[in-house]
Formats: sequence, C-alpha cells, structure tokens
Amino acid sequence: MKRIAVIPGDGIGVEVTAEAVKVLHVFMDRRSLPLELVTFDWGADKYLREGISLPEGALEMLRRDFHAILIGALGDPRVPSNQHAADILLGIRFGLDLYANQRPVKLLDARLCPLKDRVECDLNFVIFRENTEGLYVGVGGNFKRGSEDEVALQEDVNTRRGVERILVHAFEYARGHGRRRLCMSDKSNAMPHAHGLWKRTFDDVRKRYPDIESRHLYIDTLTMEMVRDPAQFDVIVTCNLFGDILSDLGAQLVGGLGLAPSANLHPGRTSMFEPVHGSAPSLAGENLANPLAAILTVGMMLENLGFPEAARDVERAVTEAVRSDQTTPDLGGKLGTREVGDWICSRL
Repeated sequence: MKRIAVIPGDGIGVEVTAEAVKVLHVFMDRRSLPLELVTFDWGADKYLREGISLPEGALEMLRRDFHAILIGALGDPRVPSNQHAADILLGIRFGLDLYANQRPVKLLDARLCPLKDRVECDLNFVIFRENTEGLYVGVGGNFKRGSEDEVALQEDVNTRRGVERILVHAFEYARGHGRRRLCMSDKSNAMPHAHGLWKRTFDDVRKRYPDIESRHLYIDTLTMEMVRDPAQFDVIVTCNLFGDILSDLGAQLVGGLGLAPSANLHPGRTSMFEPVHGSAPSLAGENLANPLAAILTVGMMLENLGFPEAARDVERAVTEAVRSDQTTPDLGGKLGTREVGDWICSRL
C-alpha cells in the first residue's frame, strides 16, 4: 500500500487538487491500485484560525508514514507575508531534503506553442533544478535598512555534495530514460567561485557517463537556445535560481503554467509533487482554474510510486483533452474546473 499525504493548499489549489484526487480515485476504485489518501488541512485557514502552519512533528510523520505528498498551491492575501506558505512548502522541501526539482517540458499540442512552425516532437525535455541550495537558502541581510545608504546582501550557497548529487541524478535520469543529451548551465564566467564549483564538478561527473552526450552552456546562451531551437535538448540541469526561471520559460513554450507539473524528489525517500502555478485567490470558487497541471502532477507521482502504466494513461488522457478542446478557457476550451476533471476521469 502506497500512502499519499494530500495538502490541498489555498485558493484554486483546493479546487485543482480535488480534481487530481478524483483521478487517483479512478485508479483506486476501478483499477485497484493500492493507494491510501490522507488529507491535511494545512494552509491559510488553519494558520489564521490556530496560528499553525506546519504542525510540530509533521516532517517526521511525513517521512515515516507516507510514500508521497501531493500539495496544492499556497498563498492567501489574508496572510500578507505568506509566512504559512513558506513554512509549509519550504519546510517540507528543506526538511525532507528534496534536492531534485524535476520539471518536464513537453508539448502536447502544437497549437499551444508560441514559437513558429514547432511541432510536438520539438519540445520534449526535462529540467532538473537543484532545490535546496543556491540563492534561495535565505542567507543574507540588510545594513542601514530603509535609508538611502541601505546595503542588501544575498548569499549564493553551493556545496560540492549538493552540486554533485543533482548532477548525478540528472545523468542517471538521462541514462535510465533513454535520453542521450544532457546540458548543464551556470554563470561561471561571471561567478567564478559559486559557479566555478558547478563547472568543475560537472567536468568530473560527466566522465562517469561517456554514453551521454554532455555539454555546458552559460545561462544566457541557454535561454536563447531554448527559444531558437528547443529540439536540441533532452535533459537540462542547473542551480536553484536558474532552474526556477528556465522551468517557467519552458512551461510557457508548451502552453503555460496550467500544464506545468513538477516533482520535488529525494530518490528512495518520501517526495513531494505539486503543480507550479500560484493560488490565484481572485479565481477561487469560480470553477475556472485549469486542473491539468495538478492532474499531470498525479501522473508524475504515480510513476515515482512504481505505477508507470497508470502514469502513461494520465498523460494520454490529458493530451486527448487538450487536443479535443475539453479544457478550461485559458487553453481555448469552454469547460469548468470540475468538468475537465470529470472528462479526464471518464477517459481513464
């Protein structure tokens, strides 16, 4: 039995997670997949009501009792600091050491690509973002804050261990999934200390994978190449900040954040799966939010849990929905959030 913790989140996170859960119930009820879902009410409502974001002992419970976490978007204007969102999302990411953020970039329908004359096979690659180091660790501060002489410092923290393990993970993924090309990107020409470590580590690790065609591109060159000729890429691996930016660029090339799933992984341990769009409070309760990113995220989770056939079925159903306009208005369809979820379930 695979136990899944479900954290619906805030805003439209609650609505799209509900549709993702409906998909899981199809596999549980109709195909007897051995899954158990447990829902937790962690989010803005609980934080405002009880002052609790991530409860005491939550990380140990998740690590001990669950195989995966399905989480919706977090963020609520009633909590201007969004402290609860940081506590929950970053708390789980850092607390469970989920160092590999996986973002697939796959075009399901050529109509959705903003690039001229591109077809589905031109965009099918995976971005791996280092997820626990870099500029997002929160090391830094302000001196003379609020004055005209203010100084702000934000430290870019990189370790040999952290860099090496995300590079190895990306190479292993490429080898295990029949992807022959890997690109590592940094800015070592302008950041010789932090990203010099990335370049030197990459040069060491790539020697272990002679079967993978590997190369290095500076981040500015890579962003241009993703737009000019995305078909050249199979696997991209980079640091936390650059991965955050690249993965959203990749999402836009294949139809937007409404089709962008992601996984936060530590191989062999409890991992977290989330669509990457925001909570969009202004759309909450309107039955307008696109649930396909959340449903594709379920597919990634099912593959990670050892159900690859179910994962393929999810992607096929979503692809059929997109190509037949059984979608929400942002993708050109006329259905609501719940109706899209029902359509996907009917196809499964």
